[in-house]
Amino acid sequence: MATIKFLGGCREVGRTAIMVDSLILDYGVKPSDPPEFPLDGTSPKAVIISHGHLDHVGVAPNLMYYDPKVIMTPPSHDLSMVLLKDSMNIMNPPPYTKRELRQFESNTEEVEYEEPIEIAEYEVEFFNAGHIPGSASVHLRGEVDILYSGDIKLEETLLLEKADLKFPSTNVLIVESTYFGTEHPKRRELEKAFVESVVDTVDMGGHAIVPAFAVGRTQEVLMILEKHGITAYVDGLGKEVAKIIERYPDYIKSPKKLRRAMKKAIPVEWRKRERVLEEPSVVVTTAGMLNGGPALFYISKLYNDEKSKIILTGYQVEGTNGHLALNQGMINLGNKTVKLKMKVEQYDFSAHADDRQLKEYVKRAADRGAEVAFTVHGEETEKFANWIREEIGIEAYAPKNGDIFVI
Repeated sequence: MATIKFLGGCREVGRTAIMVDSLILDYGVKPSDPPEFPLDGTSPKAVIISHGHLDHVGVAPNLMYYDPKVIMTPPSHDLSMVLLKDSMNIMNPPPYTKRELRQFESNTEEVEYEEPIEIAEYEVEFFNAGHIPGSASVHLRGEVDILYSGDIKLEETLLLEKADLKFPSTNVLIVESTYFGTEHPKRRELEKAFVESVVDTVDMGGHAIVPAFAVGRTQEVLMILEKHGITAYVDGLGKEVAKIIERYPDYIKSPKKLRRAMKKAIPVEWRKRERVLEEPSVVVTTAGMLNGGPALFYISKLYNDEKSKIILTGYQVEGTNGHLALNQGMINLGNKTVKLKMKVEQYDFSAHADDRQLKEYVKRAADRGAEVAFTVHGEETEKFANWIREEIGIEAYAPKNGDIFVI
């Protein structure tokens, strides 16, 4: 028997948190305004982090009162610490103290892929999820076997190999649903359209501002630009993150290509940002959803420039600046909200599985014995659960935050 309590990330994207008996799978923040956190009422023996994105790890230091073990892959550990420290500087008030963050780091145990360890009543094993460097799907072997997909990608990119589908048999599947009902464009065609837009912008005398998530997306975008002979500026956390990723060559597809792209990109010192705008340029910068970061500096200087563009490269959660810019042509610069004369475009360089890949993943899990599926981390979780019931023929639920299931 297993008790599963859904604390966040249900019927939404952000603040993922799932309690399985005495273990917590992820404990993230939703990057809305104001930020949203998982539900209370937890006392975990261990916190298992699938990967180092803030919607999965962003408030995990809050749990240190209970002194749990923290389990994640080595890259996820380093990447989480960079983002958590940065989050303390950006979020006001900070969601945790420096002491809690120090304890979070000291409580962390690094575990490689396919190296099972015993935690409480479960044997825990990580498998490559193909989402960002170090991302993991989590298999719990116990009285009831549970597979938690985490965020997954079943297609290789310039930066990463695709997810590992050699996971063991399982009774229960907890699966992300971000892009259920949506097919991603073919990667080669997407890259071509993105590069053409960047080149056209610069040729017209404008600036291409490319907001990108610091972990994974910044590095991949720079690799795409380098591949097409385009020299870009890089500003924000993505530079520091790239140095971390380079320390873990086994977790990426081509360390050589990443090094080459980062070497070609021109790093920007914050004092010299004005100089970047003296000539037409391409700037890859954080934050990916425009909630803070250097991106807002550049946009504050360019929002009235019809020749320039904001070229979004990922999912924009409702309530974020990126969502506002994309859907209403407005942006909050902190001290004022302005109408954008810059064009706003979005290219779906998603690190998530699309509809076809999600369905394939569920079929694989069902073939390995899954009899119950829970759909989380998406806005179409109910439709996904209906599809699983009707097409796969197993029980499926789209839980709400706070729901408890005993399996």
